[in-house]
Amino acid sequence: QVHLVESGGGLVQAGGSLRLSCAASGRTFSDYGMGWFRQAPGKERQIVSSITRAGGTTYYSDSVKGRFTISRDNAKNTVYLQMNSLNPEDTAVYFCAATTMIFSTRTYEYNYWGQGTQVTVSS
Repeated sequence: QVHLVESGGGLVQAGGSLRLSCAASGRTFSDYGMGWFRQAPGKERQIVSSITRAGGTTYYSDSVKGRFTISRDNAKNTVYLQMNSLNPEDTAVYFCAATTMIFSTRTYEYNYWGQGTQVTVSS
């Protein structure tokens, strides 16, 4: 079992930045590929970014590429999402998730989920 807790969400103006953190506990963190997802009201949960177990490979959805950066610190059991140049379309609940696979961009391949953190971007 892996327990995930997100933090760092909040209200920010368009053009601003936020850094999300996801702290993991329970199992060896480096055994899991990690991902960030988001879900806006009335929409399906979608992948934002993912990172391999060792952090050597990353993925970004087209909508955030060039603005968001995912990273992980296996010594601190934490994965981060640095979000820059935020716009109102980024408003959503952001979830981190862990997969037993080395890497995945598919929601259904993630085994453990955090409770989510709200990000609201005002125009």
